[in-house]
Amino acid sequence: MRMSIRKPAADGLKAMYALEAYINAAPVPRATLDLLRLRVSQINGCGFCVDMHAREAREAGVQDRRVNAVAAWRDTPFFSDGERAALALAEAATRVADNPDGVPDTVWQEAAAHYDEEALAALVMAISAINAWNRINITLRNAPA
Repeated sequence: MRMSIRKPAADGLKAMYALEAYINAAPVPRATLDLLRLRVSQINGCGFCVDMHAREAREAGVQDRRVNAVAAWRDTPFFSDGERAALALAEAATRVADNPDGVPDTVWQEAAAHYDEEALAALVMAISAINAWNRINITLRNAPA
């Protein structure tokens, strides 16, 4: 670890934790949020977050086979249509550099078909938050305990 930001960025971390509280209280299934956080962390190569979110998903009751297969969600039958839509949105929003047009309309429309406006907004915030957490942990070289 390069440094701890707990003290010098205490107010920033407080804001991040408040954002997480909002996301966790939103009308999105916990399993969907856990899988989304895990998948984005895999894409970003954040070992700290991959370890944490895989563990948290299992503790929340997500089956091992779903946790283990989240990187291959398109090729396995373990995910609901709503989870697939959330994962596709998370991948597209995380990999914006791969698509000059940003998140494709088809990806957005599929997510909007499965989630109402409040849940969709929470998904957007969850994707943004986990990307931020990944970048914080990667920059600081935080590793799993």
